[in-house]
Amino acid sequence: MNVGMLWFDNDARTALKAQVERAADYYRQKYGLTPDLCLVHPSMLVEPRPEFVEGRAGKVALRAHRAILPGHLWIGVEDKN
Repeated sequence: MNVGMLWFDNDARTALKAQVERAADYYRQKYGLTPDLCLVHPSMLVEPRPEFVEGRAGKVALRAHRAILPGHLWIGVEDKN
């Protein structure tokens, strides 16, 4: 994913799945596209996280990426190339 939207949400009381869903809803409203990939800092995927099942939060795939700061989500549409 070369183009996406950076979303900041460091509320530790909110589940990661809910954070991703909020960011995805905003992305759909703003850009008219449905995101399918979300990059997060590896520390945000530390087990146990019951909402993290097989790297997905709803229809959005989750992937750890060291360049993403904690509390941030890089969300968008995965490149098909």
